[in-house]
Amino acid sequence: MKPMKHFCLGLIFALFTLGGPALATEEPAFRVVLGDGAFEVRDYPALLAAEVTVGGSRDEASNAGFRLLAGYIFGGNTRRQSIAMTAPVVQERAPGETIAMTAPVIQTGGDGEWIVRFVMPGAYTQESLPTPNDRRVRIVPVPPRRFAVVRFSGLAAPAEVERRTTALRAFMSRRKLSSAGPPALARYDPPWTLWFMRRNEVWIPVSPGPGATAR
Repeated sequence: MKPMKHFCLGLIFALFTLGGPALATEEPAFRVVLGDGAFEVRDYPALLAAEVTVGGSRDEASNAGFRLLAGYIFGGNTRRQSIAMTAPVVQERAPGETIAMTAPVIQTGGDGEWIVRFVMPGAYTQESLPTPNDRRVRIVPVPPRRFAVVRFSGLAAPAEVERRTTALRAFMSRRKLSSAGPPALARYDPPWTLWFMRRNEVWIPVSPGPGATAR
């Protein structure tokens, strides 16, 4: 059996042996500024996250980043303390990457640097979180941000993510919203979730302005 399969099976076992309540994942709170079908403009408060920077294709980096971050929250820290899993897992191009206008989430191939991020449960502060054993894992504050978001279900295949990203940019154009950074792909479910039950989103940070007003 391949190492990745070993890891996934071990992670599934760990999650289910923790008991039912542990399977209810916390999601960061946000305020919906504008809703329009599958599109939203959201305000997120300041958050705390664990993140890693990894190389490779988007899928390779997603798998590698997930393994590193899961190691941290399942006891790979100075206190050997378990930290509850949260959703979503967010992936974006690392700063300094030369990317196309619709990147990072529509990249279909090629290597690069990616940031993969877990938001930490709201009960923690930077001081109360245990220190990661792996120096590649960073605990970082995430400032308050406004995002344009499109929700979609199913597999986050490159062609589907590209289509959703294009639609989100068109929504932003209609609403006169200015992009304040590159897109990110947010995935809410672990890889063993049935494809039709998966929740995904594309996020694009936007500058607060008059375009984000209710209908």
